[in-house]
Amino acid sequence: MSHRRPRRPRAVRLGGVLGLSALLLLGGCGDPGELESAGATPTAVAPARLWPDLPPASAPAFDYGEAATEAVSGLVAPGGDLRRLDPLTVLRAQAAEHPDTFAGPTGLDEKTVERIERCDPKSVGTPDCPVLAPQHRDLTGDERAELIVGIRLPDGQLAVRVFSEAAGGLTQVMETSDAVTGVQVAGRDLVIRAVSGIPGYEYRTVWSWDRHQQAMLPTKDEFLRVDGTARSPGSRPRPGASPSGAAP
Repeated sequence: MSHRRPRRPRAVRLGGVLGLSALLLLGGCGDPGELESAGATPTAVAPARLWPDLPPASAPAFDYGEAATEAVSGLVAPGGDLRRLDPLTVLRAQAAEHPDTFAGPTGLDEKTVERIERCDPKSVGTPDCPVLAPQHRDLTGDERAELIVGIRLPDGQLAVRVFSEAAGGLTQVMETSDAVTGVQVAGRDLVIRAVSGIPGYEYRTVWSWDRHQQAMLPTKDEFLRVDGTARSPGSRPRPGASPSGAAP
């Protein structure tokens, strides 16, 4: 029922049932464009803290290496333009610098390293090479495009690495690997979707540039229905994921 518009006091009383009925009709239904009540506003309830005497944790349960960065020694982007840098050269330089590292922000399994060594620039982005076609987007807001590299890993995993140019050198500012189903750029955020262990649901992690850490950090972590309905936001460890290193 619409709000009733207030009526002024009548100086002259109109007679007859017809006049009264007309007034009741006018008073009972307002104009179609009038505001309607949404009902009573619920009372705000402050969050209740459970176990207020619980001591704070002294260390995180898992080290995801969110702010781990790694300089790539000996590599300089020509003219500071990462579009002119070959991703194979970058990955081979990392593998040569860390030959026995198979986990962490620079690690790759031996089979993947061997496949990268056999790649040639023309095979990048084809099934013959595990390195996907390089992408270039400004993720840091400095109006210079970062280099985004995807590496296919065993068991359907995908590693995603982001490299930025600073002070004439090349630095890896992000690495994650997971059972990735899609990678998107939204504004300056990198959005990675990954398979979950529950049918009909997936994980979505938003990575954003943090100028204090000079790294891309996972700023939003969601558990979603495949149709996009959020169910349970919050960071999580999950089987098979390796946010700070290559797949096992």
